[in-house]
Amino acid sequence: MPHSVNARVPAFIFSFLVMQLWCGSAVLAASLTLTLTDQNNAALDDAIIYISNINGKHAATTPQNVIVDQLNEMFVPHVRAIPVGSRVSFPNSDHIRHHVYSFSETKTFELPLYTGVPTTPVQFDKAGLVTLGCNIHDHMLGYILVVDTPWYAEVHDGKATISNLPAGQLAVVVWHPRMAQEQVLQLNLTVTADQNASLAQQLELRPERMVRRAPRRGGNRY
Repeated sequence: MPHSVNARVPAFIFSFLVMQLWCGSAVLAASLTLTLTDQNNAALDDAIIYISNINGKHAATTPQNVIVDQLNEMFVPHVRAIPVGSRVSFPNSDHIRHHVYSFSETKTFELPLYTGVPTTPVQFDKAGLVTLGCNIHDHMLGYILVVDTPWYAEVHDGKATISNLPAGQLAVVVWHPRMAQEQVLQLNLTVTADQNASLAQQLELRPERMVRRAPRRGGNRY
């Protein structure tokens, strides 16, 4: 996986953990909602939460067909979670050519200079982190986290929810590309079949490395 898992997480990243019972007794599955902020209490994007196992057991994944676009010289979305076996298409919605690549151990591939949509999607058949780049535009940076679980969600505006969880002990993992500790966070949480669990986390992040910019105008360029 992207970084080594450290179950002994420093105390400063925890804020609170609240468990609530749903009123409806007919609910047969649990859910988990994450609220995620940085050290300045700002709501976070570009994070992923997933359940690595339940009661120590893993569940089968269903591959998906996923899109990671290129727009305004950025990968959109900047961070994407996909289950093992998924196929990702990398359309180029800019009016310039891009050369997408990854040298990551999880998946090494290269899409030479192109516009439009490549004819063959890239399949990701191994769990782990894939860092994306463009060989022409060095400021472009993106991430694909390939997870070996059907229970995952991307964090938007500081929120993410995973639904239809079986009851039991959950191994919950939170990941962000700029976590100061260079690791994922693993938490243990037990839910029953009629619970809605709420988890709040505060992460300390490193400064942004990627320069988010609009395409330059004029001149001959890729």
